[in-house]
Amino acid sequence: MDRIPFGVSQFDSLIGGGSPPGSVVLLAGDAGAGAREFAYTSATINALGHADTDQFGLHYGSIDPRAALPDEIHYVSFTANASEIYDEVTHTLDETLISPALEAITFEDLSSEYFQLSPIPHDWYVEKRRTITDLGNSHDRRDVLEALGGYLTENAPGNLVVIDSLTDLCSLPDDQVNWNQMVMLVKGMKKASQAWDGLILIHVAQESLTDRQMGALMNATDGTICFEWERGGNERARTMFVREFRGVLSRIEEENIVRFETETQSDGFDISNVRKIR
Repeated sequence: MDRIPFGVSQFDSLIGGGSPPGSVVLLAGDAGAGAREFAYTSATINALGHADTDQFGLHYGSIDPRAALPDEIHYVSFTANASEIYDEVTHTLDETLISPALEAITFEDLSSEYFQLSPIPHDWYVEKRRTITDLGNSHDRRDVLEALGGYLTENAPGNLVVIDSLTDLCSLPDDQVNWNQMVMLVKGMKKASQAWDGLILIHVAQESLTDRQMGALMNATDGTICFEWERGGNERARTMFVREFRGVLSRIEEENIVRFETETQSDGFDISNVRKIR
C-alpha cells in the first residue's frame, strides 16, 4: 500500500490515490472555509468503503490501484460525543451516507479529561451520572494529552484517525495543557506515525492561533492543507491549497495547480482541479 485515501475523490486522483501512509496532516482553516467539512468527508467516505461498497462506488468511485482503505476509522473529539458529532455531520452530508458509515466509525469522546479541572458541572459533559465507583477512581484520571496519546497508541496503527479539534486544547489554561507540551505531543505523533502506517488528520481553527503557533504545528506535522475564503469581484469563494506535504505537494506543483476552489455537496467536500488566478 502506497497511499491512504483522504476520501475526497478528485483530490485523491490528483495526488496518486491519497496520502502517504504514516502521515500526520494539519487541516487548518478559516471559520466555515471547509476544513471541518473535509474531515467529515474523509471519515464518512472511508467508513462507507467498509460499510456500503455500492454507495462508496457511487459517491467516490474506484480506489486508485496504489491505495487501500484504512483498516478502521476513528473520530476523536475533546468536547462532543458521538450523537453531537452525528448531528453536526448531517448538516454537511446526506443522511443516507452517514447512517451506514457510522457503523464503521469509532467515536472517542475525551470530554471527561478535557473538562475535569474546569468549573463546568459534570452533568453538562457526561451523559450518565458518575457512580460511587467512578468517584473512587477519580484520582486515577489522566490529563487530556495523556488520554489522547494513549488512544492513538492503541488505535492509530493502520487506521484513519480524525482529531477534532486541536484548537480546543489551545483554549485550556497553561496549568492544564502547556502549549509546548502539546507541540511535543504532535511531534511525537509524527515520529510514531511512521511506524503506524496510518493517517492522522488534525483540525485546527487558524484564526485562533498566532503565526508562531501555526508555524510550530506545521513544523511538527508531515503536511498542512489550508482552507480560506477569497473574494473575486462581488463573490466569495472557499479555497483550499496544500501549503506543505511530503510526497504530495510536488505532484500538485507538476500539474501547475496553486489553489482549488471548493464546495460542499450532499455527498461531501469536493474540489475543482482548475488553477485559479485572482
